Amino acid sequence: MPSAPVAAGTVVQTNIPQRLDRLPWSAWHLRVVLALGVTWTLDGLEASLVTNLGPILEERSTLGLTATQVGVTNAVYLVGQVVGALAFGRLTDLWGRKRLFLVTLAIYLGATGLSGLAPGLGVFCVFRFFAGTGIGGEYAAINSAIDELIPARLRGRVDLAVNGSYWIGVVLGACVTQLLLDPRVVPQAWGWRLAFLLGSVLGLGILFVRRHMPESPRWLLMHGRIEESEASLRTIETAVAQSHGELPEAPPRAPLRVTGAVGILYTARVLLKRLRRRTVLGLALMVAQTLFYNAVFFSLALVLTRFYGVPVDHAGRYVIPFAVGNFFGPVLLGHFFDVVGRRVMIASTYVLSGALLVASGYAFQQGWLDATTQTVSWCVVFFFASAAASSAYLTVSELFPVEIRGMAIALFYATATLVGASSPALLGALIESGSRPAVFHGYVVGAAAMIAAGIVAAFLGVPAEGKSLEQLQPTEAGELPPAEAGE
Repeated sequence: MPSAPVAAGTVVQTNIPQRLDRLPWSAWHLRVVLALGVTWTLDGLEASLVTNLGPILEERSTLGLTATQVGVTNAVYLVGQVVGALAFGRLTDLWGRKRLFLVTLAIYLGATGLSGLAPGLGVFCVFRFFAGTGIGGEYAAINSAIDELIPARLRGRVDLAVNGSYWIGVVLGACVTQLLLDPRVVPQAWGWRLAFLLGSVLGLGILFVRRHMPESPRWLLMHGRIEESEASLRTIETAVAQSHGELPEAPPRAPLRVTGAVGILYTARVLLKRLRRRTVLGLALMVAQTLFYNAVFFSLALVLTRFYGVPVDHAGRYVIPFAVGNFFGPVLLGHFFDVVGRRVMIASTYVLSGALLVASGYAFQQGWLDATTQTVSWCVVFFFASAAASSAYLTVSELFPVEIRGMAIALFYATATLVGASSPALLGALIESGSRPAVFHGYVVGAAAMIAAGIVAAFLGVPAEGKSLEQLQPTEAGELPPAEAGE
């Protein structure tokens, strides 16, 4: 039986963080990425399903919803994401990463599967809310756990690749709906239900894999559970050694202060006073990428059908190359976030994606593009924008202390989601006007937000590449790393 936790405020001598960071990449790390990173794939699948199923849900043979009611179900899912992020973000800091990433995935899987059994609008909205709650809660628990388990030298590229896997889900959703919404394959009344059920089944196996994932040794350590932290780390080291062989020598111990569970006021002081420059940076990056993506991605099909005459049932085919470009951006550029550095890469990808959208939007306004070249131009823009957006999640995860990491991620995510919620409707109204200049001006607003965030990153960005999570935090005297002496 483990001994009682060390009291908050106690300084302990430990090398647990350093031992985690010195581990070589192994099959165990890959399992962690697959088991935890599937969250993003599931969210992409969910977004793709909802987008493609919207018109079908208006048919009398399905739920017979109006266009407004379809919009309401999407809004309910969005509210669920915000509520889940805030509630489970707080709980993952209090109760641990493992417990929460099991709970949130179970909620999502159950609610998504039940969505396919809903008899009408009311019940459907209830299940959509809880599906959103599960996914929103996943972001806080999963991003915290991944950053705390992946070696510092690889954290950037791994985080970006995990976040980029959202687009694998988008492609899966597009393929699933193309198959299940074909009345020659499945009757229309059942195709949409099977699509939701399949989304639930795809994630079921991951729930069992996650049961064998260890609790974050860093979280256990900061809560004074020293023996449990050591035991968790030994389990990880044994697994890594089995696939990699003898491990590097353990580094020397260093002092670390146990914080224990902290309250809302402590979190507010860290975000608004102690690390306020990082808070400004995180908000700028998260809000900008949300505005950018919500405006373009959710109106992509409308632009293709209204301005290029693409049939409604063919619009989904253009989503697949768009999603492929979004996936490869973080995967291929992630290496440079660890090698060239966070500040340079974050600032450059934000500014470049904004500038490219202006150029693409101008070509659209002038009528120089057709449906294919428009899609190609979007692929180029979002190759860089996807890496930029993924780096926003990396930033808000790695720059805040273990004791508030989950809540910090949740607050930034919820704020960005609420701010960006109106952008699809606003751009939709511009598209509805039929005016190319009006749509271009909408793109310019999203591009300006990205460029502004890139400039903020150039001045406030933190050179976190290769540094342990502990190195990035203030010292016992409250001093920040030298690069942030002005904070």
